[in-house]
Amino acid sequence: MALRSPGRLTPFEWHRRDLLRFGGVALASAAYPLLNSPQVAATPLAERLATADQVVFLWLPGGVTHHESFDPKPEAPQEIRGPIEAIETNVPGIRFAEVLPHLARQADKLAVIRSFAAGTNDHFDGQAYALSGRNILPGGILSEPNFGCFIHHQLGARAGLPGYIAVPGSTRPGPPYTDLFVPAWLGQQYAPLCTMGEPRDEGFQVRDLGLVDGVSPERLNRRQTLRQEVEARLTGLEQSGAIEGVQRLYGRAVDLLSSPHVRDAFAIERETPQARDKYGRTKVGQRCLLVRRLVEAGARFVMMDYGYDWGDYNNLWDNHCAPGQDQPHMWKMCKVPYHLPAVDQAFAALIDDLALSGRLERTLVVYFTEFGRTPQINPNGGRDHWGYSGSIFYAGGGVQGGQVLGATDQVGGYCKTRTWSPADAVATVYKAVGVDPHTTLPDRQGRPIAIQSTGEPIPVF
Repeated sequence: MALRSPGRLTPFEWHRRDLLRFGGVALASAAYPLLNSPQVAATPLAERLATADQVVFLWLPGGVTHHESFDPKPEAPQEIRGPIEAIETNVPGIRFAEVLPHLARQADKLAVIRSFAAGTNDHFDGQAYALSGRNILPGGILSEPNFGCFIHHQLGARAGLPGYIAVPGSTRPGPPYTDLFVPAWLGQQYAPLCTMGEPRDEGFQVRDLGLVDGVSPERLNRRQTLRQEVEARLTGLEQSGAIEGVQRLYGRAVDLLSSPHVRDAFAIERETPQARDKYGRTKVGQRCLLVRRLVEAGARFVMMDYGYDWGDYNNLWDNHCAPGQDQPHMWKMCKVPYHLPAVDQAFAALIDDLALSGRLERTLVVYFTEFGRTPQINPNGGRDHWGYSGSIFYAGGGVQGGQVLGATDQVGGYCKTRTWSPADAVATVYKAVGVDPHTTLPDRQGRPIAIQSTGEPIPVF
């Protein structure tokens, strides 16, 4: 079990004031710095060392089984391996579980880490650790910024889009149901834009991007004109930094609401039926399709948040098969069409499209889950939490594909090679984009805090 360092509980919620009544302010405040928190540009050295300009973060919270995905154990006893077979990939010597045939054909682009271990069996702790790269005490799960917030802070936004976008960013583990997508002490201006809603739904629209009912574009323009007149009357008056920050917020909100480029990036309805079919008509498929559009539009950091399925087998990845979850046996669950087969199709389609367009070379794709599952099948037919081993992968952005790093024992229980922690996994992302994790930033009390105090990049490059 990994040692846990003290967390800092600094609860802070910058409530997005109702500055404009036409919508979109939350989007602007999440996407751009305001008030007295200027963005920090990347250093020339970091720019030279970076192998990626953009990040796609594929986040599957709940604890995805590694036995039935990237670390099958065909030589293990029947009660461990079950009836799901291992299949060959397009890289000799590397095998995945049979439910990942599409990713098996993309294995030459993947660097799979089989000795990933969070050192905790707790969802909250494991997810907070993976999202931040900081191993914190249970009481501090909201005290540390997501690593996407740090990337936004250090490198800035791109192409007029918010610096950190979560599709849809609706995961709330619990009880108590908790939003872990937080900028914490870094400041609310670095919070992700959570699209909410479902890209697969007809009429999908990003929350806060559209105008609220009763406000037409013409009315928006009139309000903008009125605001400009009020500002003109303030000319010559000494204005505080807070007022200047509010003005920037107004301006950014209007820019986002009126930008054809931003609106087009989210317009998944423009995709062809063939494209939708390639990704799969599942929630993960259509979310990944929207992620591809955002990457093509130039977004800096995009998370595909799988989320929880309260209506479909509870948390889809938390496969205890416990009473109340209404799940079939683990080995049947893994073949449910929107379980691993849907993830396989969607992730492979995204990686393939990025490769075909030439974007994969400068786009880092990373897949995380907080921990793996137990080698033993429990009496209900499920696998329980297992913080001692699990699998993640990287692709693109300078990553050398076609490799597996680390290994677990014969039953997939413990790592028999070096163990890589969530801190190491996040440090790998920082290395790819050229962020120096030793950079210190002031917290809300003005104390210097390093972006990351532990962690060593995994040698995937």
